[in-house]
Amino acid sequence: MKRNKAVAAWMMTLVVLALVLAGLGCSKEKGKVTLGFSQIGAESEWRTANTKSIEETAKAEGIELKLSDAQQKQENQIKAIRSFIAQKVDVIAFSPVVETGWEPVLREAKEAKIPVILTDRAVDTKDDSLWVTFIGSDFVEEGRRAAKWLVEKTKDRTDTVNIVELQGTVGSAPAIDRKKGFEEVIKDKPQLKIIRSQTGDFTRAKGKEVMEAFLKAEGKNIHVLYAHNDDMAIGAIQAIEEAGLRPGQDILIISIDAVKGAFEAMMAGKLNVTVECSPLLGPQLMSAVKDLMAGKTLPKRIVTEEGIFPMETAAQEFPKRKY
Repeated sequence: MKRNKAVAAWMMTLVVLALVLAGLGCSKEKGKVTLGFSQIGAESEWRTANTKSIEETAKAEGIELKLSDAQQKQENQIKAIRSFIAQKVDVIAFSPVVETGWEPVLREAKEAKIPVILTDRAVDTKDDSLWVTFIGSDFVEEGRRAAKWLVEKTKDRTDTVNIVELQGTVGSAPAIDRKKGFEEVIKDKPQLKIIRSQTGDFTRAKGKEVMEAFLKAEGKNIHVLYAHNDDMAIGAIQAIEEAGLRPGQDILIISIDAVKGAFEAMMAGKLNVTVECSPLLGPQLMSAVKDLMAGKTLPKRIVTEEGIFPMETAAQEFPKRKY
């Protein structure tokens, strides 16, 4: 009898121990906030710096980060968000690869009572209650700043100024808005004319490929290149040089992001101006996550403060760049 009781007690101890170990394996650290973040990918210097900022700040703030790389595919982001919901994270954040197609999965997050933060890019939804706040740049204003620089730069020219445009990923917020802001400023300037516009998908390789096609079609008829990001501009610079032209001189080059590569190109005299779009959103994102967990109400829009850097300031500003 005593032996049976001892065996039963020993088996009960094993069961309890197994349950405790299982609990430790599947649950998050007690009291630690968990953030599920779906990143677009690693398509540019900007995106890499953005991911690093989020990772480093999460670690510094003691926030458990579950990071998913979507490799520039919306379906991967939707899968990641559903995975975060299943894991019952405290907050979900993501940079949407495109603007539309998010309502079903965001509704699932809302039903699970998990708040969603948008970073860097916005979404187009009928129900804005599906997300709490949007942290990032004003892409329309970036396009305006690029165009205003061009208007000032060409103000003494009387001939037609032909512009080719390298757009970002089709359907993405920065591509839509940077085009909108640029065109808004030049619409009353008939001498400034966009003669070719095509997506370069925000990548250096595609930027070079599309610029080669522009040069083949238009040649020396191109006076200005407006690129929606620095990586495409850097790729286009290679194409311009291979065509026997001088980037920054024969063709004025305007781009957006203000990554180190752009400053290096400006110091080499190959890029004329870059409009800042800071990727260092980690501190703002983690602050928003902590505020949500503290029960605070966030503003619907949190705008990042940024500047514009012409070639003449590149050498002075370069040492200050963090990305």
